[in-house]
Amino acid sequence: MRKASNLDKIRWLIVYSGDLVLLMGLFGVFDLHLRWQMGVPMPVAVIAATLVLIVIVLASRTIRVAIRGGPRPTAMLAVSGAVVLLLAVFPIMWVMPVWLAAVTPFVRRRTLLLLSFASIVLVNGYEMVVNGFNPLLLLVQTLFTALCAGGVLANLWLWRIAKEAHEGQEAKARLAVSEERLRFARDLNDLLGQSLTDIAARTAGAEQALPAAPESAAREMFEVRDLARQTLREVRLTVQSYRALDLGEVLAGVRAVLEAADVRCTVTAEPGELAAETRTLLATALREGATNVLKHSKAEHCTITIKEGILEMSNDGVTGPAGEHAPNGLGGLAQRVSTAGGALSAAPTPEGAYMLRVVVPT
Repeated sequence: MRKASNLDKIRWLIVYSGDLVLLMGLFGVFDLHLRWQMGVPMPVAVIAATLVLIVIVLASRTIRVAIRGGPRPTAMLAVSGAVVLLLAVFPIMWVMPVWLAAVTPFVRRRTLLLLSFASIVLVNGYEMVVNGFNPLLLLVQTLFTALCAGGVLANLWLWRIAKEAHEGQEAKARLAVSEERLRFARDLNDLLGQSLTDIAARTAGAEQALPAAPESAAREMFEVRDLARQTLREVRLTVQSYRALDLGEVLAGVRAVLEAADVRCTVTAEPGELAAETRTLLATALREGATNVLKHSKAEHCTITIKEGILEMSNDGVTGPAGEHAPNGLGGLAQRVSTAGGALSAAPTPEGAYMLRVVVPT
């Protein structure tokens, strides 16, 4: 048996609270008991009491249908309405509000008001003809009618709000899953983009060195092979566990790759005691910055500074205005940093360099 959800519990609460209101119709049975003591034949009183119970049960069933969102139970409404008409010979005031509660979910508000007014006029008119005007009867029936019909309306309104809130939570959960998938896709793109760029750069270097220094080219190709294997392992680990990146390893790898591409690096790293999420975010930003240096610049020198949750990465290889951030590159990284409560900026500096600056909370 599945565990009840919060929405199920709310539905039960609404249904059973509605039942408690409908059970006030049992005052009709007490009314019949008094009439029996006043001379009404017992068989007639018993049959009438049974009919009162039938109205209550059918009203409870129709309200459950409304909560489930099912079609209008015309047969049950018609039967309970016919029973109410039969009981009008007494008349028993208590069953009419119960029937009005049953029809409330399936009629317009104007129709409900007209039916309520008609029931009050009918009972009190009959009482006025037989015994004279009874203001207490008018007050009690009006209050009971308002309680039954208004209670059902309030319960249906609460049920709609609860359903909308539940659906909103489910949509939020689906959105969170989608965002996590997009985040994973961006990280995988960063990983493969950096690694494949490294492989391409080293392969190009080996190709240039091959005519003059075949042994050096061979060593470079062995390193390319090892890098390809390492990339494959990292992709597998990322797919399997979406592991956190090690800032120190990424920093060392980025420096080695940039220097292999003839980009001199000046590194000042004092990360301090940072949370694992912060270190991973800085490592991701560092990789993205290195990828941009290799792919989109002709840099000869790159400066990397990491201190107290702030990464600054500048290079001298960008000329002219910078384009917009790619959604799977700096654009996606900026979104991740912003979600974590940080800030990212990437733009040319007055000194003629291009600066990537990432600030994340420590």
